[in-house]
Amino acid sequence: MVNKLLWVVFILFAVSIGLYPVMYAIVDMSQGLLASKPAELLASALYKSAFYLHIGLGGLSLLVGWSQFSRKFRNKNLSFHRALGKTYLISVMISGLSGLYIAFFATGGLISSLGFGGLAMAWLFTSSAAYRSIRSKDIDSHERWMIRSYCLTFAAVTLRIWLPLSMIAGLEFVFAYRIISFLCWVPNLIIAEMIIARKSRKVAPVDA
Repeated sequence: MVNKLLWVVFILFAVSIGLYPVMYAIVDMSQGLLASKPAELLASALYKSAFYLHIGLGGLSLLVGWSQFSRKFRNKNLSFHRALGKTYLISVMISGLSGLYIAFFATGGLISSLGFGGLAMAWLFTSSAAYRSIRSKDIDSHERWMIRSYCLTFAAVTLRIWLPLSMIAGLEFVFAYRIISFLCWVPNLIIAEMIIARKSRKVAPVDA
């Protein structure tokens, strides 16, 4: 029951935050994150294109990625699973590269840039490794790398959890943002390794 509840909460977060970028198309979001950027940067077509590619395709990867971990869904819809997997990886590659670019202009300066830049590079690396392993037909390795990749995708969710918590705690925004630039993804990666270790113990052969 607890596992099912966690699965439902996991999906709700993935879907709700995955759809969040749609708000930029239907609501004036100029007072949101972009409000902290200098006018010269917002005047850059390259920056704005990278920003919208990052949040749009990052949202798409969050939306489609969770279904890849449902064994029941995967077994019944193998072709659809593969199509979603391709969509996920392409979305991550484009969103990750654009995210790496906009990380150079992160609010909070060098520390935030290192945090979000590290996230982008880890996201690109784990997703590329997932692609290489499935091309080599190494299913077990592919699953492990996909767990790592999606835990990093989920940084979009944990970022939006830590930000209001930091406000409730009364932390100054820029100070908190620098910490959250690492906090939104490093613990996720640790959790990914814990999940992988747990799955490995379950399938480990029993000594005679």
